[in-house]
Amino acid sequence: MKYPELLDFSDVLLRRSEFDTIIDVRSQAEFAEDHIIGAINCPVLNDEERIVIGTMYKQIGSFEAKRLGAALVAKNIGSHIESMFQDKPRDWKPLIYCWRGGNRSGSMAHIFARIGWPVAQLNGGYKAYRQHVNQSLESVQNRFQWQVLCGPTGSGKSRILQTLVSLGAQVLDLEQLAVHRGSVLGNIPEQAQPSQKQFESRIYECLQSFNTQQPVYVEAESKKIGNLRVPENLMTAMRASPCVTIHLPTEQRVALLMNEYAHFMENTHQLIQQLHFLISLHGKEKISHWKTLTESGEIKQLVSELLRQHYDPAYSKSITRNFTHYTDAMMVEQTGIDEADFIDSARMILQNGTHPAT
Repeated sequence: MKYPELLDFSDVLLRRSEFDTIIDVRSQAEFAEDHIIGAINCPVLNDEERIVIGTMYKQIGSFEAKRLGAALVAKNIGSHIESMFQDKPRDWKPLIYCWRGGNRSGSMAHIFARIGWPVAQLNGGYKAYRQHVNQSLESVQNRFQWQVLCGPTGSGKSRILQTLVSLGAQVLDLEQLAVHRGSVLGNIPEQAQPSQKQFESRIYECLQSFNTQQPVYVEAESKKIGNLRVPENLMTAMRASPCVTIHLPTEQRVALLMNEYAHFMENTHQLIQQLHFLISLHGKEKISHWKTLTESGEIKQLVSELLRQHYDPAYSKSITRNFTHYTDAMMVEQTGIDEADFIDSARMILQNGTHPAT
């Protein structure tokens, strides 16, 4: 076989296990926005160099830009070979891609092939991958059997999803993929949310591992999780699917939330900042009251009031309007927040579905 081998993304999907390494040769900024899950970044032109070459192409000419670009690409590929690939054996098989045209990936693939590695190049690059992701997410309504976990804030839905995973169920944890807990207080400390495209790539990659003959458990979400949008067809599928409602006593919900949001107990300034986002809904006087509770350490009372006056009314209004089968949902009564309580609830959910508990 002649190398480099040019493959369409459909071929890559069928042969993915063949590749030892997937290499994205685009710039750092392009890679950070989104990339094939599992790929490593080896830019043949870094962010600054790409700007210089693009400017030269427009202002001076294509020949001069290509001449300088070739020198930079050759130097960078050589650096990557020296620093990352010197230990790779003759049968090491990488897959290389760039944005679309193939110039950047083609340069690295050509050099790797001359070395003797059985290298493959993705035809159409990242753009072909992205097109496949979009098409895949458009078909989620018909491909999977969704089971939606409902319940007001603090009822332990995320913990139950984690428990379901441990019991062998298929779970799409959107909040985990979005790096956000899905409310005005949902930011994860010191962790930024991914880009919209990377969020969708994470969803796509997760769905690739699922058996379409078994249910997929997902938490009822609003259209946005932090700054990210849940793909429209996925949202439509969730809203039309069977529901399971988790009921946890309010006292236990408060205790669970205080545990899960412990970072706000340590950084009350950040908590107060987030509460200001609720002024338009509750007015300055109410927010000032909640600020006073925070500053005086009355966190348990604060959480209780937030549930009763903000989260629960909003949930009640939204859930019945948006989730078609909520009114005939299976009810799971959970009395505590110990690990055994979540295991019992998860097993009850599995017994109600088609996936047996293990």
